[in-house]
Amino acid sequence: MSKQAYEDSKLYRIRHSTAHVMAQAVMEMFPGETDIAIGPPIEDGFYYDFGLPRPLTPEDLEAIEDRMKEIISGGHAFVREELSADQAREIFKDQSYKQELIADLEAGAEEENKEVIFSTYKQDNFVDLCRGPHVESTKDLNPKAIKLLKVAGAYWRGDEKRPMLQRIYGTAWENPKELRTYLHKLEEAKRRDHRRLGKDLDLFSTSPEVGSGLVLWHPKGAIIRHLTEEYCKNEHLKNGYDFVASPHIGKAQLWKTSGHLTWYADGMYSPMNIDEEEYYIKPMNCPFHIMIYKNKLRSYRDLPMRWAEWGTVYRYERSGVLHGLMRVRGFTQDDAHIFCSPDQMPDEIDRVLAFCLHILRGFGMDDFHAYLSTRDPDKSAGDVNRWDDATEALREALDRAKLPYDIDEGGAAFYGPKIDLKMIDALGREWQLSTIQFDFNLADRFDLIFIGEDGKEHRPYMIHRALLGSIERFIGVLIEYYGGAFPLWLAPVQAILIPITDRNIPYVKKVAEQLKAEGIRVEVDDRSDRMGAKIRDAQQQKIPYMLVVGDREEEAEMVAPRLRSGERMAAIDVKDLLTRMKKEIAEHA
Repeated sequence: MSKQAYEDSKLYRIRHSTAHVMAQAVMEMFPGETDIAIGPPIEDGFYYDFGLPRPLTPEDLEAIEDRMKEIISGGHAFVREELSADQAREIFKDQSYKQELIADLEAGAEEENKEVIFSTYKQDNFVDLCRGPHVESTKDLNPKAIKLLKVAGAYWRGDEKRPMLQRIYGTAWENPKELRTYLHKLEEAKRRDHRRLGKDLDLFSTSPEVGSGLVLWHPKGAIIRHLTEEYCKNEHLKNGYDFVASPHIGKAQLWKTSGHLTWYADGMYSPMNIDEEEYYIKPMNCPFHIMIYKNKLRSYRDLPMRWAEWGTVYRYERSGVLHGLMRVRGFTQDDAHIFCSPDQMPDEIDRVLAFCLHILRGFGMDDFHAYLSTRDPDKSAGDVNRWDDATEALREALDRAKLPYDIDEGGAAFYGPKIDLKMIDALGREWQLSTIQFDFNLADRFDLIFIGEDGKEHRPYMIHRALLGSIERFIGVLIEYYGGAFPLWLAPVQAILIPITDRNIPYVKKVAEQLKAEGIRVEVDDRSDRMGAKIRDAQQQKIPYMLVVGDREEEAEMVAPRLRSGERMAAIDVKDLLTRMKKEIAEHA
């Protein structure tokens, strides 16, 4: 469901109204001590932020939820009223956050020379400053289809310098069945959480001594990363890309020319002084690729040029939004820039879109939804007509690819419109992966030219493309997509040999060497623990093949495979096992 369709839906009104009911219940729990902030519907639920005299407990949430059900059963109408700024200030005279919102709305209206009309919604004895929409009455809410989920901290207006509030998250649905389905999905999401699995499977970590949002890859995680990059790089070479490499820092003038210091400074780290000149650590690779292009005069015969780099970049993210591998401060992008002539541009967009889908399908992903991000009038550079032309070119590419897509109004970067390709997983969640960004702006800023067939100078177009996005985030998505049970070709340990008795250990080690010689990542569990415990540990580590060896297997020079699913296979010759495993690896099964 698109954002607009959701905001127009009955479910949106249900959740918005439930948030107001929750705020009423909280204010009744702390009469005269509750400072209410905002409480919007969000994807799959709602939240409300509060300034409260003490931290909330799980028991408080239960009591608030019980009171919400009582309020709902009262059948209270949601009544809208329009009022002036002075009237609004009087109603919320004891609410500091509402007073700030009123002042800001009033100031914004004055800047635009408009009259501001405030609206409130009231149910029972609770009034909130709100533009709606809401259901007609609490009778339209099902008390058996609501659930409060958790409490989290949230800075007022997302500003770390402002007060920390308590945010209560909840969910609401039309009926209890939908709620049960959603809660089951939440439990499954917890089971797949890449942060928990990353620790349990010993894949990665972060350290306060290193810094927030900076990932440390452990050996098992690093081999997954290596295999991911190796596959992608090989496919790039097959599909007409050349590799380039660039430094981690660049002079301030480079970022001024690119526009990053104008449009993106908040996302960049502070400058460093080297030889009395300012340098910035790179948030993006684009300007460096442009400087490679400018290194010599280019001809129309050189185009298109497709340059790819696995470049590590650094962006400042607020500490409150950092999240495992999904939101970090240092990450590696599989970045590519395509320099082409205007007439080559439609074919190149088609080509890169098809290539993105090809790579993602190589990782077992096959359900996608696209978003076309358009110009933000307040944060864009370049001629509006060229923006319109570029947006239409991307729209036509999506139509030709027959990909379902929605419009993300104002979601483009400052230098051009883009396509965001999102993968939909087994839980129906969307994961942002590939981005195809059209750019006519940087070519102008850096005065890029090529000599055309007519012997005259022409301006090339640029297409920015991050296929996996960031490697960190993509591997986080992979962990959750597979629940840590990676396909054989990506599994950090592909097989583990488990001897039944100590006398089988020499044979087991011999088999391990055979498998390693054929490129199989294998371990031997020669601990003194019982075999059942060893198998259980291997299953918890999600190792695809557990190869059990006892006296019978050793005598026949075979192994008895068990799969992590619990399935037992008949004893098999090591050569036949290798044939099976190699086929599975080659097919990315």
